[in-house]
Amino acid sequence: MRGVVMHTAGDVRVEDRDDPKIIEPTDAIVRLTATCICGSDLWPYRGVEPADHTNMGHEYAGVVEEVGSDVKNVKVGDFVVGSFVISDNTCEICRSGYQSGCAHREFVAGTIGTQAEKARIPHADGTLVPTPGQPDEDLIPSLLAASDVLGTGWYGAVAAEAGPGRTVAVVGDGAVGLMAVLAARQLGAERIIAMSRHPERQELARFYGATDIVEERGDEGVAKIKELTGGLGAHSVVEAVGTQESTMQAIGATRPGGHLGFVGVNYDVTIKGIDLFFAGIHVEGGPAPVRRFLPELIQLIWDRRIDPGRVFDLTLPLEQAAEGYKAMDERRATKVLLTF
Repeated sequence: MRGVVMHTAGDVRVEDRDDPKIIEPTDAIVRLTATCICGSDLWPYRGVEPADHTNMGHEYAGVVEEVGSDVKNVKVGDFVVGSFVISDNTCEICRSGYQSGCAHREFVAGTIGTQAEKARIPHADGTLVPTPGQPDEDLIPSLLAASDVLGTGWYGAVAAEAGPGRTVAVVGDGAVGLMAVLAARQLGAERIIAMSRHPERQELARFYGATDIVEERGDEGVAKIKELTGGLGAHSVVEAVGTQESTMQAIGATRPGGHLGFVGVNYDVTIKGIDLFFAGIHVEGGPAPVRRFLPELIQLIWDRRIDPGRVFDLTLPLEQAAEGYKAMDERRATKVLLTF
């Protein structure tokens, strides 16, 4: 099969890879219908994370081709969506709703690699969720988005306790930030402030439910949020970038007693204990337990109540994956869909 391999930072190639095979009786083989590039894939691309002939990709949706002898919940021919974290969905951590911390978790990125024509998915019963039937082609991008960015943005909004009567601020206008706007709207937030400097992303944020746009960043961004909220700050803030500036901006924008959901992958972020102490806020985040939300998100997409697939603004064949990485790195694209 063909698949994306990152040889080292900035060196992305599409190469022949061995077809995946059933190894454990709990495995399934999925032929991917489409795949995509995630903002977090840019960390190794930029050299922040190591890359050494790494199989890339962790978002996936497609048709089950083969299952191991112990797989009961999915069958050959099912169209399925899975999380970017493998989970058994039965351990104590999974049962509490935090499948991304499963006792048997395995990250799809770097090992399995789903920027490819096929993928072996361990713990298929716990990780994969079948759709109600075979989806129409126009639903494929949205179902693919549910595998990570939609589920991650949704978790950010849930962790921030977005809901009726609350003002939500979203720091970050990438795919996850835009999905957090969508989630906040679906969860019933009264006011949604998207922090963005890019006209195209501002337009999409408004489509997904943003009521206000703030272009300022850092301390100026915090001041603007407080100006819009009577000097108090937002009830709920989603941090969807992962930089030092965005993290401090998110903390500063959260009112005392408010909730911050952080889902941006962060490196070299340092928070002074005294700053966090006097912020007086609730903080929850990390790798999103996408599996918790997948059944609900799939149904919302199936019923055409949400359209997360609009977050893909560039579609390329898999063979042009290197151009997709370059476009996202240069912010010429928000999220790239790769087709076969």
